[in-house]
Amino acid sequence: MNAQLKYLALFKQGLLVQQFGTGLSGTLRAIENLAYIQIDTISVIERAHHHILWNRVPDYDLTHLNQLVKEQHIFEYWYHAASYLPMRNYRYALPRMMSIRNNENRYYTNVDQRLMNEILARVKAEGQLRVRNLAKETQSKGGWWNWGQERRALDKLFMQGDLMICERNGMEKVYDLTERCLPPNLDLSTPTLREYAIYLLETTLRAHGVFTLKQLLHLRTEKPLQKMMSEVLNEYIDAGLISTSSNAEKTIIYVDTKALELEPQTNRQVKIISPFDNLIIHRERLSLLFNFDYRIECYTPATKRVFGYFCLPVLYGDTFIGRIDCKAYRTEQRFQVIKFHLENDEVDQKQFLPLLRNELQRFANFNKCPQLEGI
Repeated sequence: MNAQLKYLALFKQGLLVQQFGTGLSGTLRAIENLAYIQIDTISVIERAHHHILWNRVPDYDLTHLNQLVKEQHIFEYWYHAASYLPMRNYRYALPRMMSIRNNENRYYTNVDQRLMNEILARVKAEGQLRVRNLAKETQSKGGWWNWGQERRALDKLFMQGDLMICERNGMEKVYDLTERCLPPNLDLSTPTLREYAIYLLETTLRAHGVFTLKQLLHLRTEKPLQKMMSEVLNEYIDAGLISTSSNAEKTIIYVDTKALELEPQTNRQVKIISPFDNLIIHRERLSLLFNFDYRIECYTPATKRVFGYFCLPVLYGDTFIGRIDCKAYRTEQRFQVIKFHLENDEVDQKQFLPLLRNELQRFANFNKCPQLEGI
């Protein structure tokens, strides 16, 4: 049963077969299927949002995300972290926006309303705003001491839905009025609690197929939502859309009933996975399904790291067999494998290592560092 669940989870994520297509349309389908792509600032290798899509869209290009934002197919906002989301799901961001506007989120209180009004008026009058322009003006006014206040004002305008990010140049954000960034005829009705619960459940069914209640409600602690989710989940179970299973620890596992018809296929491909990949972002689920305990160590003091600053999980078939610490030296076009940790004694190394080298070379090329070193 566990082999079937692992296969189902990988299949739903688009990591076993090419199911999203190619090019810009394939990138959009991948985002719509996964529901979000997490954005990350760490650039020791190509950033997570690009890495995640590269693993699923064969000819993924770094320009695709900006183009899809420009064409109003996707937008930036918060899922469990800063993310790219399908524009068709915009209305499900409205409850968080309203909560922040009403000062119900402690991270966005005590923000200077005067600064917010000034920034919003400027964007209305002058058009798109780059953060660096605001920073330069702040500096010219007599120092950096109040840049933090202006940045908080800008962040709140974004989080409460007055401004949207219309472009990124690297990690630099360009802002514009929300009304200029949304497509016409987009549903802007605020979802009911039931609609929101169904959205979360349908999203998880489509993107994962196998999940626990904790994953389904990841970081969503509101009691009314939890109660509604329990009701909706039971309805789906009664309708036969979701089946239940349990492991030796009596953890209840929910499974997409229709997807249980999938027959596991032998797969010997190697995938180098981003620490922020949708497949592994819920670490308890990763351990439950794949018996792989993973923690990113870039936030850990150097003396306490075990596997390396930015160690990446290595997937071989349906098994996580180890992790690899890499670094891209872009100016030298050199990709260094600092250390590879093989953690599975059953791996046939004669078969596996050539596949790993091929995938690493492909990954190095994606990082624009074709010179592969260290393995």
